[in-house]
Amino acid sequence: MATPVAARHQASIPTREKKKLFRRSAPDRAQKIRHWVQGLFLALNGWLGIQFYLWVRYYERGGVGLYVPRPAGAEGFLPIAGLMNLKYFVMTGHVPPVHPAAMYLFGAFLLMSVLLKKAFCSWLCPVGTFSEFLSAIGRRIFGRNLHLPKWADVSLRSLKYILLGLFVAVIGAMSAEALLGFMSTPYGPLADVKMLNFFRDIGVTAAVVLGLLMLLSMLVQNFWCRYLCPYGALLGLASVLSPVKIRRDEEACIDCGKCAKVCPAALKVDQLVQIRSVECSACVQCVTACPAENALQFALPARKAPTAQQRWYRRALSPVAVTCVIAYLFFGIVLYARATGHWKTDLPREVYMELVPNANQLSHPTSVSTGQ
Repeated sequence: MATPVAARHQASIPTREKKKLFRRSAPDRAQKIRHWVQGLFLALNGWLGIQFYLWVRYYERGGVGLYVPRPAGAEGFLPIAGLMNLKYFVMTGHVPPVHPAAMYLFGAFLLMSVLLKKAFCSWLCPVGTFSEFLSAIGRRIFGRNLHLPKWADVSLRSLKYILLGLFVAVIGAMSAEALLGFMSTPYGPLADVKMLNFFRDIGVTAAVVLGLLMLLSMLVQNFWCRYLCPYGALLGLASVLSPVKIRRDEEACIDCGKCAKVCPAALKVDQLVQIRSVECSACVQCVTACPAENALQFALPARKAPTAQQRWYRRALSPVAVTCVIAYLFFGIVLYARATGHWKTDLPREVYMELVPNANQLSHPTSVSTGQ
């Protein structure tokens, strides 16, 4: 039985009135659509990978067997080359002759982040898709994914920004002549072949590291993306400019906390009006988990209106709209590059016939001058 003092203390504590739930009128299809987009882009990358492998094997066999044209889209796996070429283009106004597709794809994904947060990471990136798959396997095996202590989480998150800073510092110090010279070395045109050979001839140490990363991705959701990916770090910084964000309507929200529980980045979605964090990847899992009508959306700033429905009318982006914007940017930029003749690396077959079989003997041109 409570004492009079305790009773008075309990009576003085304000009680929050439970809000009435107005359930969504239509089921949320965002995750189903997002997974379809991920699957289709993964299939596209698989097809490009097969083409690229056959192209490499043709030259390794001395021009014997099936010839497959080099798929320029494979340069999407060369973000460092894309960053170098983008800087060269900004400095000179000319599209670099080696790996131009890397620059256009890098620019497309950067523009996606400016418009749609880090949508590339959660809707297109094959590594992100595989990481999600590993996290799901981890939940099946271990029952749940682990959540690191805040101090460890923040410390580890800084690693991807440190890696990004190193790349930006090195590339930022290079002049236009140095950038062009780097790409003109025998190593430059074969950067993608070197990457393929790394996985084909993987050593014990590299295999152990990859296996450890896979295990960590099963234990901690999106481990690589969250802590180590410098590409994602750059896209996250660009996403600060995005006018579209996860936005919460305080009047429509019932404070159930379901959105925060499913957030892969462990963001406090249920306590914020809008998510400005560079860690938000626009996966909209929080929006899918929200049971209340107009309480949470991936949207432009709300209108000034008395009701939630009026505030978010034509402001929220449906998953179909997000897919259309992604497709428009991706295919639009690729088609533009093709139409202007700046999509493929134009090197004679004789050059590839000489270089590709000897790719493993080519070393990184560390002696390239900055030109300053």
